[in-house]
Amino acid sequence: MKKCFNTIFVVSLLILTLSTVQLNAQQDAQYTQYMYNTLSINPAYAGSRGGVSVLGLHRSQWVGLDGAPRTQTASIHSPIGDSQRVGLGLNIVQDDIFITSETYVDLAFSYSIPTSDIGKLSFGLKGGVHLLDVNYSEASPFQNGDALIQNNIDNQFSPQIGVGLFYSTDRFYAGLSAPNLLETDHFDDSQNTNDPNATYLATERINYYLTSGYVFDITPDFKLKPAAIAKWVSGAPLQVDVTANALLYDRLTLGAAYRWSAALSGLVGFQVTDSLMIGFAYDRETTELQQFNDGSYEVFLRFEILKKPKRLISPRFF
Repeated sequence: MKKCFNTIFVVSLLILTLSTVQLNAQQDAQYTQYMYNTLSINPAYAGSRGGVSVLGLHRSQWVGLDGAPRTQTASIHSPIGDSQRVGLGLNIVQDDIFITSETYVDLAFSYSIPTSDIGKLSFGLKGGVHLLDVNYSEASPFQNGDALIQNNIDNQFSPQIGVGLFYSTDRFYAGLSAPNLLETDHFDDSQNTNDPNATYLATERINYYLTSGYVFDITPDFKLKPAAIAKWVSGAPLQVDVTANALLYDRLTLGAAYRWSAALSGLVGFQVTDSLMIGFAYDRETTELQQFNDGSYEVFLRFEILKKPKRLISPRFF
């Protein structure tokens, strides 16, 4: 049954890629540990950690299902100057699904304005490139010699521009962002067919993100942070993740999350040293898809050189 579903899944993706319909909603990659990977969705987060912050993250979604998504993310960001009002960041994402591979390379800029003794509001802007590869040779065509899949797509280029807002204090944060404001059509030049009416379109729609969280000091050694992220894109259902993380002794993080009508997740993180943190998350589908895969896995590694010693004693929880 599992192999049969895998075949159906792959064939369905092939039909969607090659059929004469317009795909209106191409969503960005999703992350269970979004609270550690904020730069990938909000450029205003650049420099907010107070020092150099380097992150690497890998996500394998729907393990055991042929052609399932795999995502790798690498980022680095830091404040610039003594005032720390300006932040710069670099974010690279590699996203693979079925026969497609997408690479995103973005530069982020942020500028922060103090709003009170404890709060600041950051404005973010990012620009970057998107490269798309489609390897039709990895598909199983319904008909040998099909003209539609004779020419692979190699490094098809499209520009990206994104914006964001991020407000934070020592305990609270909220962000609003759109990582890419440009709606780009792919597969739209009819290069593989003589039919002028054929449209093989995958349109990148604008993804909007709203994030928020608050840290409660339950005891000196126990902090609790509820957090949430909502993602909306035209043509797709609203996606909402609700997470609760507990930080014990400023070292061990344990958490649980619920993705609305989609998945339940468990999270664990450990602050190995003041500079190094590792984390792991596991998702289990709550839909019928759960019987055809072994869940989704996510692991990250973060290394930081923070400028303010007090943050090393009590690391900020977001």
